Amino acid sequence: MFDNMKIILADDHPLFRQALTITLKSNFEGAEVFEAQTIPELEQNLQNVDNADLLLLDLDIPEAQGFNSLINIRRSYPELGVIIISGFEDKETIDKAMTFGAAGFIPKSTPVTEMVVAIKEVLNGKLWTPSGEFDGNVQLSDANDKISSLTPKQHKILLMFADGLLNKQIAYELGLSESTIKSHASTIFLKLGVRNRTQAVIMLNELLLNQTSFGQSSTE
Repeated sequence: MFDNMKIILADDHPLFRQALTITLKSNFEGAEVFEAQTIPELEQNLQNVDNADLLLLDLDIPEAQGFNSLINIRRSYPELGVIIISGFEDKETIDKAMTFGAAGFIPKSTPVTEMVVAIKEVLNGKLWTPSGEFDGNVQLSDANDKISSLTPKQHKILLMFADGLLNKQIAYELGLSESTIKSHASTIFLKLGVRNRTQAVIMLNELLLNQTSFGQSSTE
């Protein structure tokens, strides 16, 4: 059932990559493992490897942007299962990774046999975390309520943040002063309970990704 798979492994620790590659090839017959040490290498693999079955991703590899990397990958490759492999294993990190579209979260401290079980669970269409559960639905509902509290103009500014526009560019587009945009930004951050643009955009992307996933599942 799991023969001849194509697995992309993105991690910047050579010894860990080597050990995991050996594990994958010994447990999944005919598996091809494509390795990446950085986000640019990962992007090249994502473009060049046709019909990849699985991505094992460490969010701390060079040039990664935390959960933004996961969000962007899930939006660009919605059919690709993503398992986060991480040195962190706190509940908040696991919940966020799963909320942002990961199909599984495997701490690097996990025994090899359990890693294999986790990967097989994900390949069977299930979610896997160390605890077996996460609070993603609660977080999504909370984020939706916060973004819904924004005024239409604030929501538009948030979308422009997501497009990477600077305050002065937004000010020009909306015919407002840059100080007014900064004031709106402060209010947006306060309403969303975040500290900066990056966190605000992550929250927005989270909801957009969830809505996309919902739309796909409801039409299948």
